[in-house]
Amino acid sequence: MLAYLVNRLLLIVPTLLGVAVLIFFMLRVVPGDIVEVKLRGDGGNPTQETVEMERKRLGLDRPLHVQFKDWMVGLVTLDLGISMWTERPVTEEIALRLELSLQVAFMATIVAILIALPLGTLSALMRDTWVDYVIRVVTIAGLAVPSFWLGMLTIVSLLFFFNWLPPLTYTPIYVDPWNNIAQLIWPAVSVGYRYAAVTARMMRSSIIEVMNEDYIRTARAKGVFERFVIIRHAMRNAMLPALTVIGLEFAFLIGGLVVTEQVFNLNGIGRLFVQAVSRSDFTLIQAMVMLTAVIFVLSNLVVDLLYAVFDPRIRYK
Repeated sequence: MLAYLVNRLLLIVPTLLGVAVLIFFMLRVVPGDIVEVKLRGDGGNPTQETVEMERKRLGLDRPLHVQFKDWMVGLVTLDLGISMWTERPVTEEIALRLELSLQVAFMATIVAILIALPLGTLSALMRDTWVDYVIRVVTIAGLAVPSFWLGMLTIVSLLFFFNWLPPLTYTPIYVDPWNNIAQLIWPAVSVGYRYAAVTARMMRSSIIEVMNEDYIRTARAKGVFERFVIIRHAMRNAMLPALTVIGLEFAFLIGGLVVTEQVFNLNGIGRLFVQAVSRSDFTLIQAMVMLTAVIFVLSNLVVDLLYAVFDPRIRYK
């Protein structure tokens, strides 16, 4: 198990290094100049000398290899630089919003797991019955309905039927748990519904495949109770593909809730990403892409470790 963990940790290094190199040089190729956006975005007409002075102040006039060296050194020392737009430390800009996005992602994941695992298992065990058809309709609807549109329906329904709207100002959970949950539970449910639909369909397919395996028939032939056959043998093996989906969806939620955050007026990572791209804020974009890459890598690492928990063959190898 220790060798398995070390191997997975070593794979993280070249992955993140490749992302760091790729995002740095790609941002220097795409069109867009933050100096032009800042000085001429509101109808300003600065002189070329002013533009060059601003570029020099932001460090954009330095050779590319010097900028790249500073970027890599900053990654190692966890100094992600200063935002070119707000001129505040990038770590502060991200920290202000990361807490909110992480909480929504965790809550949506919990909602998805609580919905997907029982529905997917029940649909597989009652295959081609009316229960299976109902669950399949529910999951297909979850895939077809955009989460932001479901969020809009949720807000309208709360206002129409209960004359109530979620709080508009974000309050950390350690300050006021009730207001925090009241605000974030609805975006978490809206996003978690689609999340659950994907996981439930994967769980259904895995359960159907596993139930036809020889070890299931052997367990039944030995007189093991059907409940134990399903829980200890079928579900444990069927969880492996579902775990992959859960891990990838969780990582996606960190930066992929742009429209949902707009609907629920949440100032999270997704909105910050859009602002950084629209302003050509290279420093902030680089840091956020690296943050997303780290979260994806760590999510995959956790999934790999859970593989070893659910499948003893991985530990033995």
